[in-house]
Amino acid sequence: MSIFIAKLKKFKFVDLVFLYNCIYLLVIFKLRHICVFSINKLMELNKNLVFLGMMGSGKTTIGKIVSKKLNMDFVDIDQEIEIYEGMKIQELFLKKGEPFFRKLEEKISLLNLRKKNSIISLGGGAFINKKIQNEVLKNHISIWLKWDNKKLINRIKNSQKRPIAIQLSESDLDRLINKRSKIYAKAKHQIICDKLTKLEITKKIIDLNERS
Repeated sequence: MSIFIAKLKKFKFVDLVFLYNCIYLLVIFKLRHICVFSINKLMELNKNLVFLGMMGSGKTTIGKIVSKKLNMDFVDIDQEIEIYEGMKIQELFLKKGEPFFRKLEEKISLLNLRKKNSIISLGGGAFINKKIQNEVLKNHISIWLKWDNKKLINRIKNSQKRPIAIQLSESDLDRLINKRSKIYAKAKHQIICDKLTKLEITKKIIDLNERS
């Protein structure tokens, strides 16, 4: 200790002040860096996980499983629209038409995307909307559940809940899937689901969330 004090005495007062200022600035810089890192981490944790993909891709089923595993709220946009209008999607299409539905879909989607720490399942065509797309890509973690076209077509044709699918042939659906896939590909992450079980898909999503 006495040696340290002796060495300090050799420094001029100006040198000591300079040394003190350097140490002070270094400490402040470190604290700011830690604070910014912590805030960024908290912001990341508050981001929503948003599922994209065609009708029949399992966004709702997988979303519910992931929400339970991660203890996050689950929101299905199609269900929110049905609650808001008091009728099923296919009935809404028939009575009010697709333009009305798409406008309402934009409103409900953007409203629910304001939530934090939630799992959100978008409708099959919602991500085509530029406002929804920009919001998702800018502020959320997007995951595309990708399937082989033939498997998707079989799922869609076997369901009477898909208003667009009822009007389209298999070749039309194939073209629609290809067209939308180019837009879904903008998602931050994609999971090829064909050879995976529900639990395997869920595990992949949880792993992606931890790394994001």
